[in-house]
Amino acid sequence: MAFGFAKSSSSGNGACVEVARNLPHIVAVRDSKRLDGSVLLVAPAARDALGRQP
Repeated sequence: MAFGFAKSSSSGNGACVEVARNLPHIVAVRDSKRLDGSVLLVAPAARDALGRQP
């Protein structure tokens, strides 16, 4: 699996994440400061729900 990560537009205050949406039915999220760290895989609907949290 090759992820095409890009910094999330929601990142700020040093809490930066990168999001990859280039694979069908999967959104990958990782800490931009730990490029070799874990990757969280979620369904696009779950990622959208995270974006709506207060």
